Amino acid sequence: MARSLKKGLYVDERLIKKIQNKRPEDKSQIKTWSRASMISPEMVGFTFAVHNGKDFLPVFVTEEMVGSRFGEFSPTRKFVRHGGKMQKEQEMAAKQKELDASKATKVSVEAKK
Repeated sequence: MARSLKKGLYVDERLIKKIQNKRPEDKSQIKTWSRASMISPEMVGFTFAVHNGKDFLPVFVTEEMVGSRFGEFSPTRKFVRHGGKMQKEQEMAAKQKELDASKATKVSVEAKK
């Protein structure tokens, strides 16, 4: 990272121009294709629509995001879960146990009243 720090941060000039004309209270999204652009402190409070190769994903910038890149918050690949029939059965059983536990707690709370 020594060389990249020496070169300085990359922030797309067009993004800076778009930010200067808006206020953070404005709820409109700012479209960008610049996934490599760094998030600067001036961008906090704005919502950006970051392109992931197919469509634009909304990214609301907070203080913790300063110093990261837009591409980190707009994944390009969609995760499809692993497993097949057996995995689906296990997930259904876990969901049923969770529902049964929540019903049992509701019944015990009502019985105490």
